Amino acid sequence: MKVVSGHQPVYLPWLGLIHKAKMADIFIYMDDVQYLSGDWNNRNKIKSPQGKPLWLTVPVDLKNSSSNKLNEILIVDQENLQEKKRWPTVHLQSLKMAYGKSRFFKDYKQFFEWLYLENKWERLSDLNLAVLKQLFSWFDITAEIVMGSEQDFVESKSDLVLEHGKRFNADIVFTGCHGQDYIDVDSFKNENMKVVFQDYNHPEYEQRFGEFLSHMAFVDLLFNHGPDAKEICFSNNISKENL
Repeated sequence: MKVVSGHQPVYLPWLGLIHKAKMADIFIYMDDVQYLSGDWNNRNKIKSPQGKPLWLTVPVDLKNSSSNKLNEILIVDQENLQEKKRWPTVHLQSLKMAYGKSRFFKDYKQFFEWLYLENKWERLSDLNLAVLKQLFSWFDITAEIVMGSEQDFVESKSDLVLEHGKRFNADIVFTGCHGQDYIDVDSFKNENMKVVFQDYNHPEYEQRFGEFLSHMAFVDLLFNHGPDAKEICFSNNISKENL
């Protein structure tokens, strides 16, 4: 049984995306689709010491990007700003402020110091891919990452998801719950493929700073629970063996 899934590049993904990748043999990194302003491509939220969501946004340079496809979206060059005002410094300091005293922050901080301080990211998709590859390791995800921009996909919407499945001989295509709004299930049946729509059951776990806030970036769970994050993330959700 081969399972194909995928998602567009997301900055500091939420737990549902991680579960989606866990279900797959092939995970298509959809960097060939359009950038969506105000979506999750370049932003996500963490829990602040005030117990409220704090948005972390990577500033993008749409004017100088060669197209609106995600693999062409540039990050704003902030060389002229003081170091403390540049987005990588702001994001790292925000993580330290929110999670520096969390039990497991020290176990993972080296990666984030590398991510923010030792790189000069020019393209948004490259930044997001670096995070995705690392979280695959942390969450024991074995799916092969396939770059959408290297596959010359030509379809859109339901037909694009079908094209993903056909390209990699999928038995099952595992897609997000919103796919129910546009996916033509019969077209998959005609290709002897099954479509499974994700229904992610978000776990509630111990956080600092007051009552639980759901749908934070994955770092919230990771810094608070460390190695147990894997089990918590996938608990009470369908597994690949149950498809």
